[in-house]
Amino acid sequence: MYENNQMKVIGFYEGLPIENESSFVEERQPIPLPDSNDILVKVKAVSVNPVDTKLRQTAKKQDQLTILGFDGLGEVVSVGKNVRKFKIGDRVFYAGTTKRAGSNQEFQLVNEAIAALAPSNLSDEAAVSLPLTALTAYELLFEKFGLIPKEKANQGKTILVINGAGGVGSILNQLAHWAGLTVYATASPKNFDWLKKIGVDHPIDYHENLKHNIMKTGTQTVDYAAVLFNITSYMDTLTELISPLGNIGTIVGIEEKLDINQLKNKSVSFDWVYMFTKTDFDYKIETQGEALALISQLAEAEKIVPTVGKRYSNGINVANLKKATADVETGHMRGKVVISGLFNGNEK
Repeated sequence: MYENNQMKVIGFYEGLPIENESSFVEERQPIPLPDSNDILVKVKAVSVNPVDTKLRQTAKKQDQLTILGFDGLGEVVSVGKNVRKFKIGDRVFYAGTTKRAGSNQEFQLVNEAIAALAPSNLSDEAAVSLPLTALTAYELLFEKFGLIPKEKANQGKTILVINGAGGVGSILNQLAHWAGLTVYATASPKNFDWLKKIGVDHPIDYHENLKHNIMKTGTQTVDYAAVLFNITSYMDTLTELISPLGNIGTIVGIEEKLDINQLKNKSVSFDWVYMFTKTDFDYKIETQGEALALISQLAEAEKIVPTVGKRYSNGINVANLKKATADVETGHMRGKVVISGLFNGNEK
């Protein structure tokens, strides 16, 4: 079926503008063999994240093809000798790692520790929209903020989510609601119905005065603030809004210096989350597979819903990857952009 044991892969040699003919190219490479803890996945769906676009745009010219793609879903077709979690035929999903070739290839090697069985009730497109954003939200809420990852276990606590209708925010709101928090989230008013659907108690227009709008609800401070946008312009307001001994966390890198000394007198903790930290440093990577197993259970129980904004379902190919990447590069997508189907060359 696969001539000379070859597979199709999609990547790039330098960070060219997406409209450039060579921004993505298709090649053939040998199908890899799993190491002892690897599963070999036949990829059936991928999604494009902002991190994909940033890594491509900043890439220098090189001799080796770079294969990106972090969210992945597919069927296990081979396993390493020490694999215990999965068997051939299992349908799995995962968020990958920056240290290995990504999901934009027909067959991908994945360490079994970072994968989980995909939600059985979701389509490939819906399920593949979850891993990267769900892990980012999970790690901020339950690992850095120290909240309890159980239903209604954190009642009486409040959280403010900046950029609540974005990819991570749309999952974080749902997890926070499931865990029992009262959720405040900023977005454009056109997204307020979406915020209410995913568990936000108090949608807030990001154009307006943040402190004033929160105080209008009768709340003076919040226990947690998840800032899913450049935090620098919010820092002074957050210092006023955060409760003593509260937590402020962000997932976005900053260009300017940030004065966190103003948090001292309230003994506020400041947290970073970068989803690839664990796999970059081989640190407790099994916790990502465990977290995804919980996400899968919650999806099957309809406690969280996927966040697909746009889908290309007629094949994983250069043309569709360029379209999906261009969508993400606009910066205005609500929800994830996903691609699914066969690796079918450049068919339209």
